[in-house]
Amino acid sequence: MVPRTAKSRFPASKKIKKHSKKIVSLRRPDSNGQLLMLVNAANITEKTYRKLTAIVSANAMVLSTVDTLNHQVLNLEELELESTGSLENALNNNAVFQERYDQVVVLHQNNLSTFVPAPLFNEQYIGSYLQYNTKVFETDAFAYDALQTYSMNTVYVPQTNVNETFEKHFKSISFKHIHTILVSRLLDLSKNVDDKRMFVHLAKTHFEIVIVQNQHLLLFNSFDYKTPEDLIYYILFTAEQLNMNPESFRLEFLGDISESDAFYQIVYKYVRNVSLFDLSDLTLNNELSTAENLKHFILLQS
Repeated sequence: MVPRTAKSRFPASKKIKKHSKKIVSLRRPDSNGQLLMLVNAANITEKTYRKLTAIVSANAMVLSTVDTLNHQVLNLEELELESTGSLENALNNNAVFQERYDQVVVLHQNNLSTFVPAPLFNEQYIGSYLQYNTKVFETDAFAYDALQTYSMNTVYVPQTNVNETFEKHFKSISFKHIHTILVSRLLDLSKNVDDKRMFVHLAKTHFEIVIVQNQHLLLFNSFDYKTPEDLIYYILFTAEQLNMNPESFRLEFLGDISESDAFYQIVYKYVRNVSLFDLSDLTLNNELSTAENLKHFILLQS
């Protein structure tokens, strides 16, 4: 894999460092392997059958609300945190955050993560796994998501100030890294597919490459990019590392992309079997467009 270099770090303080000790010790896996904050169970008579999920990055947030009884998407919204002044202001002034929910899930978006096979994972040395692909600091907090079905863990640096703000507002939350959702869902969908499949999830300034084969993760990496040439360079470089022939392997795009844009067109020129990811089986309960479902795949599959 090509090493990644962290370009920024989240605010750190003694308070955050103290909280970082709680991130791992006060969490346990549920039946699906999701690590939850330990909270008292809500009375069933108070259930709303509503779930709020928010993807939070350094300067933006995307959120959705879902009817968990009918599995329907009720709302999807994008917020620029710079325009709201702060995350706290966004939570206090947006009507969506004034409602009650059975579940509030925060998904952390950054490139400070890695996947560790379960047999090699030791929570005591959780910070050491990231030092091979990013620079870690003494003030960093660390967390992990257990992908029990696939015997591995996502180790990452969470934005502890984001967790604290959501906990203050909603009292109880769970949180994960977006790469956990992306990889676990693509592994689910690769069942009984023996060929190597490459998935490229495109965002505005970065993209992820995920290569899977019949529920085995062969490669995951994240790259910054600016031009179509950057994109095709990393795709072909990655394919070469796994002996994947551009004339034969299958590449599927997810994220913020369409067949008409320059990024898709340059890949189409060099990779014979390229397409947008087929969402037909995953969008039966929402009325969003294909473009919206592709762009917000991680959010909607969480």
